[in-house]
Amino acid sequence: MGDTSVKKVESRHSPKGEMGQKYLASGIRLSMRLWEDEPPGEAPPATARDYETVGFVLKGRAELHIEGQVILLNPGDSWLVPRGSSHTYKVLETFSAVEATSPPAAVHGRDEGKDAQGKPAKA
Repeated sequence: MGDTSVKKVESRHSPKGEMGQKYLASGIRLSMRLWEDEPPGEAPPATARDYETVGFVLKGRAELHIEGQVILLNPGDSWLVPRGSSHTYKVLETFSAVEATSPPAAVHGRDEGKDAQGKPAKA
């Protein structure tokens, strides 16, 4: 018999991370988070994370700056940030997106100020 645990998460009750993300459903190997109504502004410093990310734009526009490339993200676009890739986002229009991370970003402090090696990220 497979794993029978089932989770439902109502985003209005989800905890928020220090970067503004809402943590949604999470399993052992995968988690989801929501970026909701992120305001336009300058891109923060690039960072590399200890997880892989795939995302889907719900509304707004942003630039993904990754490993020397700039990728424009529009509603309906999806993207991938490989584990350990140096990247940052510049929000151009109020932006909402859902992302999945593997392994889960919220576990072991991966999401909050850590780089791909688990060391404090440069601010």
